[in-house]
Amino acid sequence: QVRLVESGGGLVQAGGSLRLSCQASGNIDSINDMGWFRQGPEKQREFVATISSGGSTDYTDSVKGRFTISRDNRKNTVFLQMNSLKPEDTAVYYCRMSVVSGLTARPYWGQGTQVTVSS
Repeated sequence: QVRLVESGGGLVQAGGSLRLSCQASGNIDSINDMGWFRQGPEKQREFVATISSGGSTDYTDSVKGRFTISRDNRKNTVFLQMNSLKPEDTAVYYCRMSVVSGLTARPYWGQGTQVTVSS
């Protein structure tokens, strides 16, 4: 079994910064893509950012230039540095990893961490 544990959420004023972390543990041979999603109040879960095993990144347009995704493969951890935060960034943020165990790759989700940006 694989477990993803997130940390780093909280309350911040508009224009501020937060850094989210998500670490995977358990039966892990390797991890392919790592990513972040978010779900705002009364909204569907949406893609935020992703990073491949080779380090290629992609972002949703609304966070480009403000958020940076990175990973530490030795620690099975993905980070999301969020700068210039806006009230519309308020959401529960979830990490997602494609974990390889044996011959099988499957997605796992973190439990979510709340980010609240006040105006």
